[in-house]
Amino acid sequence: MPPPPVEPYDEGLLDVGDGQRIHWETCGDPGGFPALVVHGGPGSGCSPRMRQHFDPRRYRVILFDQRGCGRSLPHASDPATPLEHNTTPHLIADMERLREHLGVDRWVLFGGSWGSTLLLAYAQRHPGRVAGIVIAGVTMTRRSEIDWLYRDTARFFPEEWEHFRDALPPVDRKDPVAGYARLMNHPDAEVRERAARRWCAWEDTLVSLEPHGAPAPYSDRPDRDMMAMVRITTHYFAHGAWLEEGELLRNAGRLAGVPGVLVHGRQDLSGPVITAWELARAWPDARLHIVEDAGHTGSDAFRRAVRTALETLTPR
Repeated sequence: MPPPPVEPYDEGLLDVGDGQRIHWETCGDPGGFPALVVHGGPGSGCSPRMRQHFDPRRYRVILFDQRGCGRSLPHASDPATPLEHNTTPHLIADMERLREHLGVDRWVLFGGSWGSTLLLAYAQRHPGRVAGIVIAGVTMTRRSEIDWLYRDTARFFPEEWEHFRDALPPVDRKDPVAGYARLMNHPDAEVRERAARRWCAWEDTLVSLEPHGAPAPYSDRPDRDMMAMVRITTHYFAHGAWLEEGELLRNAGRLAGVPGVLVHGRQDLSGPVITAWELARAWPDARLHIVEDAGHTGSDAFRRAVRTALETLTPR
């Protein structure tokens, strides 16, 4: 059984410039060690269950919705919301503004999937502000990883990938991610909605073999949240997340002295375990815990491993 829900004791909207306001909330012990939750997606937003990974007696847990999603404003589900000020460097700067706004000196970072990419990028830019890291599902959003997700995995699901590809105009089929990014900015609302649903159907396919996954975890989102997530995800992935290929792995040495725990599912087809293994070898103070029965969406054993990591991590 999951731990009981933890309710926030404070929240707000922080003006980070460019017409953007990011939603944040804090829960747990106001005097506890600060920990920041960096959600996935990109563009998924936070959910109340993310608070439940932490012992509320030990941590001051801070959650925030990245630009354009969740309760942040303006919302990317609205096609009139521009995305040119929604990039990885912008999000890193937002995290620093939030840290300063909340009076945090150093914090533990927690996240998975896209959240692991963003927190690694932040930690390598600001290692002195990071006391420890726990990652639940390692990705570094290399172009090779993006190609794996949206092209190479066709070998496992050829029929489903054909549906995914054939939703695009023929001119866009060589680069599906960029093609979907264009569709998500199409002036016709029906075109945008159809593209978002086809994208999420493919994401659902990629986790469909996992023994403990929920059915249709991507498609089963409120329309507003789904539209924002797909629009932001395709925007980020079409630009390689504004990271040089292999940058986060190449710069892992900058995290020397920062303790880290990497929890990864052996059966994660979306993010094969090789990525976590490579990072663990390059990061001097990280240890890797592979959970045999888990995929990208986790399992009870996976969630126990994450909670244990957060309970036993000794911030430096």
